[in-house]
Amino acid sequence: MIGVFKTNIDSLHDKNQVLEALTIRFDAMACSVDLEDCDKVLRIECREVPEETISDFVQQLGYHCIPLE
Repeated sequence: MIGVFKTNIDSLHDKNQVLEALTIRFDAMACSVDLEDCDKVLRIECREVPEETISDFVQQLGYHCIPLE
């Protein structure tokens, strides 16, 4: 599954924290946040996990996170 989300992650520190948490929680094969993009796009590649589960997890970390279509 490849998920793409709009976030409000805006610092390198926050990015690293979120990516580490996602990698651990969802055993992500790859994930990234584009801090230069206006939507601060989070991209995650992992086993089949519903987008809402990932979105809810990132929101629990304190960030806005909605799937992009």
